[in-house]
Amino acid sequence: MLDNSVMSQESKTNTGVAVPIAVAMGDGIGPEIMKATLRILDAAGANIEPHTIEVGEKVYLSGETAGIGKEAWETIRKCKIILKAPITTPQGKGYKSLNVTMRKSLGLFANVRPVTSLHPYIKTFHTDMDVVIVRENEEDLYAGIEHRQTQDVYQCLKLITRPGSEKIVRYAFEYARAYGRKKVTCMVKDNIMKITDGLFHKVFDEISAEYPDIESETQIIDIASARLAAKPQNYDVIVTSNLYGDIISDIAAEIAGSVGMCGSANIGKEVSMFEAIHGSAPDIAGQAIANPSGLLNGAVMMLAHLGQNETADKIKNAWLRTLEDGYHTADIYQEGKSAKKVNTGEFADAVIERLGQNPEKLPMSTLASGSGEINIPDYNRKKEDKTLVGVDLFIDWEGSDANEIGNNLSKVTGGNLQLKMITNRGVKVFPNGMPETYCTDHWRCRFVPFKDGAPVYETEAYASVLELLNNANAAGFDVVKTENLYHFDGGRGFSLGQGE
Repeated sequence: MLDNSVMSQESKTNTGVAVPIAVAMGDGIGPEIMKATLRILDAAGANIEPHTIEVGEKVYLSGETAGIGKEAWETIRKCKIILKAPITTPQGKGYKSLNVTMRKSLGLFANVRPVTSLHPYIKTFHTDMDVVIVRENEEDLYAGIEHRQTQDVYQCLKLITRPGSEKIVRYAFEYARAYGRKKVTCMVKDNIMKITDGLFHKVFDEISAEYPDIESETQIIDIASARLAAKPQNYDVIVTSNLYGDIISDIAAEIAGSVGMCGSANIGKEVSMFEAIHGSAPDIAGQAIANPSGLLNGAVMMLAHLGQNETADKIKNAWLRTLEDGYHTADIYQEGKSAKKVNTGEFADAVIERLGQNPEKLPMSTLASGSGEINIPDYNRKKEDKTLVGVDLFIDWEGSDANEIGNNLSKVTGGNLQLKMITNRGVKVFPNGMPETYCTDHWRCRFVPFKDGAPVYETEAYASVLELLNNANAAGFDVVKTENLYHFDGGRGFSLGQGE
């Protein structure tokens, strides 16, 4: 059911046709902070038309295991914009995260989190922090593809794609250019994951060359995380993959002292979603003490995304002035420093009273000075020659002697494929392994063509792989997984074993 009652008719028509947005009131403190946020948007003249949707805990418990029903999906597809309050995922019974479901189902490839210190009004470890983290939002380990392969070994697949990398890296540079940012830092771990993180790094180098006006750099994620915590003023826009981005965005919010104040945007080519980064806080629900700032900042990002930059600045500057004037909710109230402890509604009232005012000490919001235009071209897949040059057999074998399994497997062949090496947890253990290496029951056995008695990575027919599998099975080996080895345009598409 569509519900437009939250906004006044005047605000929906004062600058032309209003933009329809899907509004999820959320769970816990969600309805309270959403009502406060919508009142501020209304008072500021935001040209939007809210349509409420039901998602979250009640939907889960009604039998919709995804936490969202058909009617809500239809509203989202019509509106293309979602403003979502925090929701609660019921514990137990295997409920999946609605946030992850929406991000993947709607192609929300970019998670954008600006983090700014608000010293001296909010306690912070750094007084001059202003960082935007652009996190890839759909793939990486968050693809959630996991298997138990043996009694000892569990596997999670890390998927990094070229189209996914191109979209997120280009978005980071487009964002920087649109909003007057000067530098983009890429964070990866390609000294270890040379193919997956190596691809992300390679794409970053390719795309950064198209933006000579913006400084670019690449850092290894572990030391980069430490540097971000120690000297965040050295960073401007950060772009990284899903897991790293999840971690460093929380690090950034924590050291800024503003976890409950940060908004978040989830951007797709068709649909985009805006929210606070914090949870539904059911322990304080119904007490009217929740801080609406995180959701309000998400709404400001939404207005900028819609091109309503002046209204976004108007709200953001009024919010900053409210903080300067010391009107603080309980979570940020400081005895002797804050002027007044206010509840959720009173905080919204204070922001509304200051619409049209600017902060006197905190940096002003200047979204209107940027273009706000971000263009992501469609992916253009380049044709590459793909050649099969071998296969890895992953075998469940409970023995611990690598020479025993290696000598027995050396008798198994398929076409020209013969055993080249065996690794255990990535380390070569046959031939000529180290006796100190601990071995689990999960063995990667690499078979490649042999020529004149020596292994070579040359073209091999797929029928040889099938023959090899049949022969391995006949010899009593439990093959739990295979990975074909390919060359792409003559380049190796697989990693070598440690020690190979």
